[in-house]
Amino acid sequence: MKINVLTLFPEMFNSLNHSIIGRAIDSGLISINYTNIRDFSQDKHNRVDDYPFGGGPGMVMKPGPVFRSIESVKQDNSRVIYLSPKGKVFNQEIANELSKEDHIVLLCGHYEGIDNRVIEEYVTDEISIGDYVLTGGEIASMVIIDSVARLIPGVLGKDESFMDESHYDGLLEYPQYTRPREFNELKVPDILLSGNHQKIDEWRKYQSIKSTLINRPDMIEKKDFNEEEKRILDIIKNEIRK
Repeated sequence: MKINVLTLFPEMFNSLNHSIIGRAIDSGLISINYTNIRDFSQDKHNRVDDYPFGGGPGMVMKPGPVFRSIESVKQDNSRVIYLSPKGKVFNQEIANELSKEDHIVLLCGHYEGIDNRVIEEYVTDEISIGDYVLTGGEIASMVIIDSVARLIPGVLGKDESFMDESHYDGLLEYPQYTRPREFNELKVPDILLSGNHQKIDEWRKYQSIKSTLINRPDMIEKKDFNEEEKRILDIIKNEIRK
């Protein structure tokens, strides 16, 4: 996968050169390039913003530099994503969808946003990472890069462990434990030490559904449960009522 980030602050992305994403870049599984929108200003002071027509607070990014920066990286198969608090809220389903793309362009706005003609002409998706406002799209872009890149085959290694994680199948993840078996008089559940993988899988499914019901009941309403999962959900609901 190829990712191009259009930003006024490319230095903010240095953290992505480390850990799992850094290794994926080094191994050639993903390619991430950063373009400074300011380089495409034709103003002698390299200005990229101006006052909004109609008045109002703040500044708006001008269309010219943004148009030119997009044109410098856009391909026929590009998916151009503008990070905006007005966009569709990002979730695991969108991450899964984006992980199948060949080329993603992430446009980071700043100030009061960008001239809307950019959106009309180039943007295929407006995405928000939550119902709150940030000072710019850089942090939101990093969230998308991290969540999407780790879904690309090979990035997490041979086991592709993301398939058991929270949100991947519409549920939160079950509790995890590691050595030692006892720490500060707190013990690992016996079932995980039993070696009975069928019972362990049943326990994990139970814990996953229970955690989701308690912490994210909105996800329970959207989940398409199979018959076994419905049976477990009914058991948990009865236990909670008692």
